[in-house]
Amino acid sequence: HNSRSKPCSCPSLKLREVASMYFTLVAAFLVILVVALQGSAPRESYFPYKVPLDPQGLLELSWNVSYPEQAVHFQLLIRELQFGLLFGMSDRGEFENADLAVLWSDGHNSYFGDAWSDAQGQLHMDSQQDYQLLGARRAPEGLYLLFRRAFSTCDPKDYLIEDGTVHLIYGILEKPVHSLQAINVSALPGGLQRVQLLKPNISIPELPSDVKTMEITAPDVTIPNQETTYWCYMAELPAGFPKHHIIMYEPVVTAGNEALVHHMEVFQCAAEFDSFPHYNGPCDSKMKPERLNYCRHVLAAWAMGAQAFYYPEEAGLAFGGPGSSRYLRLEIHYHNPLVFKGRRDSSGIRLYYTATLRPHDAGIMELGLVYTPVMAIPPGEDNFTLTGYCTDKCTQLALPAAGIHIFASQLHTHLAGRKVVTVLSRDGRERQVVNADGHYSPHFQEMSMLKEVVTVFPGDELITTCTYNTEDRSRATMGGFGILEEMCVNYVHYYPQTQLELCKSAVDPGYLHRYFNLVNRFNDEEICMCPQASVPQQFYSIPWNMFNRDVLKSLYGFAPISVHCNKSSAVRFPGEWEKQPLPSITERLPEPVPRCPPAPGPQPAVPVPLNLGKLRR
Repeated sequence: HNSRSKPCSCPSLKLREVASMYFTLVAAFLVILVVALQGSAPRESYFPYKVPLDPQGLLELSWNVSYPEQAVHFQLLIRELQFGLLFGMSDRGEFENADLAVLWSDGHNSYFGDAWSDAQGQLHMDSQQDYQLLGARRAPEGLYLLFRRAFSTCDPKDYLIEDGTVHLIYGILEKPVHSLQAINVSALPGGLQRVQLLKPNISIPELPSDVKTMEITAPDVTIPNQETTYWCYMAELPAGFPKHHIIMYEPVVTAGNEALVHHMEVFQCAAEFDSFPHYNGPCDSKMKPERLNYCRHVLAAWAMGAQAFYYPEEAGLAFGGPGSSRYLRLEIHYHNPLVFKGRRDSSGIRLYYTATLRPHDAGIMELGLVYTPVMAIPPGEDNFTLTGYCTDKCTQLALPAAGIHIFASQLHTHLAGRKVVTVLSRDGRERQVVNADGHYSPHFQEMSMLKEVVTVFPGDELITTCTYNTEDRSRATMGGFGILEEMCVNYVHYYPQTQLELCKSAVDPGYLHRYFNLVNRFNDEEICMCPQASVPQQFYSIPWNMFNRDVLKSLYGFAPISVHCNKSSAVRFPGEWEKQPLPSITERLPEPVPRCPPAPGPQPAVPVPLNLGKLRR
C-alpha cells in the first residue's frame, strides 16, 4: 500500500495539467471559431475601405490591407446575383489581358476560380490559383463573397498590386455557362472602377477637444443628365473669421449618390481680391464668372474610395485670418454614365478645424513642369516622358536648414497622362521615391497620405517625370491649361510652410528654337519659321518622322532649363534661373523586386465548388 501511495500525489497534478490543457484547447477553439466567423461575416471595421463598383451600386467592394501578410482581403457584396460575376484588375481597366476572380454557375452548381483573359478576351483557368476563396454567405442584402490576394504572386499571368491607382474591372454573367473557358469577357456587360488599393497604414492622430466642423456642400443641386459634369459652388467664411488650422477632412456624400460622386475639391480663392461673385452651376458654363479661375489654392481633395484625410499632429493647414481669402470654391465631379435624370445632391467636404494652432503651418508646393507650350509630346506616342526639375539651387535658397517634411501628395496630368513619379535626389544620387503611380489615370486624382514622411534638405533635388500616350492624336500636344494640353504636376503637402510655392522647370526656349531650325534644315517640307510664328504653330507644322521625334526626345534630355523657383506671390526668388544645367544623376534607385509569397505553393488549377443553391435570373 505504501509503495502505491507514493505516486498518488502525482495524478492530481496530471489532472490539473490535463484540465488546464483542456481549457486552453477550448479557449483556443473558441478563438479559432471567432476568427473563422469573423472570416465569414466580418465586422464593419474589418473592411475599412468601401467603393461601389457599378453606377447603380448593385456591386459593393470592401477591402483591407495587411502589410505583414503582404495581401489584400476583399469582400464583394453582390446585391442581385444572376449566373455569376467576374472581378479583377488590369493595366488600365481593359477586359483583355486581365487578372480575374470568377464566380460562375452552369445552372445547377456554382464554382469559384482564378482566371486570366487573353488579348481576344477569352478566359483561361490560371495554372496558379492566387485568388483564395475565404467564404461565401447569403444575407438579406445579397451574397457576400470573401477572398484574398497577395500583392505579388510571381505568376506572369497575374497583376502586381502596387502603390497608386488600381483599375478594378467587373463583368456580369447573365446566362449559365458550362465552363470557365466558354466565357468571353469582351462581350459581357460590365465596367471599371479606379481605387487606391494599398492604403497607407497610418496611425490616426487624436483630435483636440476644441475641434469644430464646417461643411462645404452643394446646395441641393440637380445632377445634370449627362455622363460628366464638373459642378462649381462658391462658399464664404464668416466675416472676421480668425486664423484656424484644418487638421482633418472627410467626404459628405448624399445617400444614394455614392456611385455618382466621383471626386471633390475645395479651393481657397486668391487674397488679392476683396470679393468673389456667388456662383452655383457647371464649371464649364459661359455664365461662370471669370474671377472664379483665381480660386486654385487646394484646401481639400477627395476621390472615390478615399477615407478621411488627417494632418500630422505637428501641423495644420491655415485658413482664415488676415491675408487669407474668405471665399472658397467647391468643385464636384459627377460621373453619371447611366444618365439618371433629376437626382438631387448635397455632397461636399466636412472640414475639421481648431483655433488652437499647431506648431507648424502646413504648406503646398507645386513640383514638375511649368505650364508652357515649349514642352510638347509628338502625336502617336505610346510612352513619351517629360521631366520637370526642382533644382538644388532652388531648395538651397528657399528651404530651412532643418528641411521640410512631405506627408502627402496629389499627382496631376491631363488626359494623355499614364504614369507619374517624383524622386528625391541628393548629391546626384536618387535617394527615395516621394510618390509614384505606374497606372495613373487623369480620371482619378486623390490626395494620398504617404506611407512614410519624406524629408527634403536644402540642396536636394525633386525630379518629377510624367509618361504620356498620344496614340489617338494626330498633332502635337503642348503644355498648357486646356484639357487637350498637358500638365505634369505633383502637389506636395509638407511642413513647416516656406515661401516656396512652386519649384518647376521647362526647356530653355532658345534651345527649342535651335531644334526648330535644325528640323527645318533636315526636312524638305517648309516648317513655319517666320519670327512671328508661335511655338504651337511651329510644333503643329513639324512632320513627325522618326528623326524629328528622337531629336526632340534627346533635346529634352540634355538641353539647359529655365527654372521657376517662385514665392507665393508668383515672384521668383532672386538669382539666375535661365539656362540652368540639367541636374546630373550618377546613381539611380534600384527597381523594386516583387516579393513572392512563401511556400506552401499555389492551389491546384481546379475551380472551388460553392453551394449557393440554384441560381436563376
